[in-house]
Amino acid sequence: MALNTIKDIINQCTTAFADMTAFKYIEGREIIEKTYSQLRSDSESVSRALEKLGLAGKHIAVIGMSSYDWIISYLGIVNSASVAVPLDASLPPAELHELIDRAHASAVIFDKTQKAMIADVLEKCPGLKILIAMQDSASVDGAYSLPQLIEENRGEYSTEIDPDKMCTLMYTSGTTGKSKGVMLSHRNLAANVENCVVLIEPGTVSMSVLPIHHSYCLTSGVLKSISLGGCICINDSMLHFARNFKKFRPEVTLLVPLIIETVYQQIRDADPSIPKKLAAQAAFGGNLKIIFSGGAYLNPDLVDFFNECGISILQGYGMTECSPVISTNNQLASRPGSVGKPLANCEVKFDDEEICIKGSSVMMGYYEMPEETAQTIDSDGWLHTGDLGRMDEDGFLYITGRKKNLIILSNGENISPEELENAIGKADLVKEILVRESGSNIEAEIYPDAEYAEKHNITDIRAALQSVIDDFNKDMPLYKRITALKLRDTEFDKNTTKKIKRF
Repeated sequence: MALNTIKDIINQCTTAFADMTAFKYIEGREIIEKTYSQLRSDSESVSRALEKLGLAGKHIAVIGMSSYDWIISYLGIVNSASVAVPLDASLPPAELHELIDRAHASAVIFDKTQKAMIADVLEKCPGLKILIAMQDSASVDGAYSLPQLIEENRGEYSTEIDPDKMCTLMYTSGTTGKSKGVMLSHRNLAANVENCVVLIEPGTVSMSVLPIHHSYCLTSGVLKSISLGGCICINDSMLHFARNFKKFRPEVTLLVPLIIETVYQQIRDADPSIPKKLAAQAAFGGNLKIIFSGGAYLNPDLVDFFNECGISILQGYGMTECSPVISTNNQLASRPGSVGKPLANCEVKFDDEEICIKGSSVMMGYYEMPEETAQTIDSDGWLHTGDLGRMDEDGFLYITGRKKNLIILSNGENISPEELENAIGKADLVKEILVRESGSNIEAEIYPDAEYAEKHNITDIRAALQSVIDDFNKDMPLYKRITALKLRDTEFDKNTTKKIKRF
């Protein structure tokens, strides 16, 4: 059966995997398990509660850490023909208030981390009418309790859903400018789930690590996994990352390069008497076979390193505006250095090297931003990603940089700063790097890895980094050479997806 709505995904997986475990999570000292039947029942009860509160068809914000309550809230919203607005729980209250107001949310479902935000949210967001606490409403006057609403509204629920109506409004966290509300329909998300090739057996254990409000985690980590009958273990906090890998011992996980690089550095700096393969497996609980990586560039050397440790890293590429996956390596077709082949529902073309996408996963547009929408999706329906790339003869896609980051020299030569950053960033001493034009120079600003320097008795960090740059420059044409070095003693400012803010 073709998947046209998120409700189709839930119906299909609960029919096929009713009594299998859909989710595991830690509550106190216990590991709680929820079956696919319970997932459907709980999410349908949320839908019934929302309808009873007069919220069916409204915009409803969801704010909290990754949790089972968050997931059933999201499913309950979208499957009641309402619009879910997932927001970043780590944003300061003032930013959350602004996004809630911009989204015209009628209700907010929030968790216990949001006491500061919720304290004056009704005053700051005049369109907001209803507050629902995921865990406990006792400390928030006037808030409904989600567990109580679920129990009071037990029963089946179904309503007609238009696959092409917006069901999710996701705010981007770009490295520049004001965040945009990406309008995604049921069809957008369901098509992405259906066309993303992942070969796992029902019951395969995965661990959900990334923030749940990100489209990559929500679509690929949750919706895709449940469509295949997977068992999703929820990591309750990055502070418990290592502990939870040991508890759940997953076979599969989704990570961003920053986390992969951090684990690699820990293994690199571990006791040399411990075999790297044992150290890698220990870091991931001892049973990990596949890491799906996305969100940023990943050094291909790390793919090789973990492959030698018995862990395959499959790199992909996407953006929220495409629901989000555009291309991915998979178990059937993989090529190091590439971001895989485009999904079957994604047409790709290049406009002066810029990657352009057309297909059923391309967003409806930016919420209440017609000019920005027109700048991104042309009159023929092609979404201009802003990413530069190429495709090889076998159909594998490669990302070479960002169009807006291009450095255009007075002699007409173009430089992709990402190309230079990725090459120099391979050096162990380089923790973070940003390349820019500075006057007549191409400057590399580097935040060095102080721990690495200390461990390897590097006392003159500037000289050591200059040596790295000199080695890089030897193989570069004159116009691509780094001619200035700037050191930082603090990390770069980053957005919520941990990408460096360039300007």
